[in-house]
Formats: sequence, structure tokens, C-alpha cells
Amino acid sequence: MPMNSPEKNGVGKEEAFRPKIVAFCCNWCSYAGADLAGTSRLSYPAEVKIIRVPCSCRVNPTFILRAFGRGADGVILCGCHPGDCHYTTGNYYTRRRMTLLFSMLDYLGIERERTRVEWVSAAEGAKFAETMRDFVATVTALGKNRRLEDLRCRN
Repeated sequence: MPMNSPEKNGVGKEEAFRPKIVAFCCNWCSYAGADLAGTSRLSYPAEVKIIRVPCSCRVNPTFILRAFGRGADGVILCGCHPGDCHYTTGNYYTRRRMTLLFSMLDYLGIERERTRVEWVSAAEGAKFAETMRDFVATVTALGKNRRLEDLRCRN
């Protein structure tokens, strides 16, 4: 094979799409569930980048829009089950905010499946891993998100 052939340089190869997933996880339940998944050796895709927040209600909807603007293909928000919030009513605020955000994303033309809210407790490591695998598979099927892409973030 010649030295400058496309196969040698990696130019001719088609790389499989690997989505960029941002997961906002509440410190008290969902992040602990992710930790339990790890200590139980339950695997979930490496494409998921976890951001730990004190409570799911601390995730401002602009954080999610900014994640999409910076190249995320999917954003998932994980919190405590309603009624089990460490801060009593935090996840109720989250539910209301996310309902409004979903209608805004519809208006912007972003597929509903690219954003998800999931309630995962600290004892549900298996549920956390399964949720992440399912979400990554859903976003992979949708393909790359180019709707809110910031041109400055391109390679």
C-alpha cells in the first residue's frame, strides 16, 4: 500500500457516529445511582458525560440549550423520585420547568427524543445504566444534532 493512500491516512474510512450526551445528575440520588452502577460493574456508554448538580431543580433550562449549542446531541436530566427530594420540592420545580422547555425545544425544531427527564434513586444503579444505554441508542438513531450548533465549536 502506498504511503499516501487514503486508507493509510484514515481519510477513506467512515467513522461510526458516536453521540455526545450530557447528563445532569442530582447529587443525592441520580449521581449516587451512577456510582452504584459503576461499583456494581454495570456498563453504560462512555459517550455519557455526567455533570453533578446539587438538585435537579438547579438545572436552568438555558444550561440545556447551551449544551445543545456547544455540540451535545442529547441531554438527559436525572433527579430524585417526586416526593423523595432532599430539598423537599426541588423535583416538582424541575418537572414544571422541563415541561416548558420541551415546548420551547419543539418551537426551535429540536426533536423531543433528544431531551429526557428520568427519576433515578441512589439504590437504582441498574436502572441508571439501562436508562443511559436506552437514551444513547435513541440519540444514535436520530443522528447528529445540527439545529442549535455553534459554528465556533466545530473541529
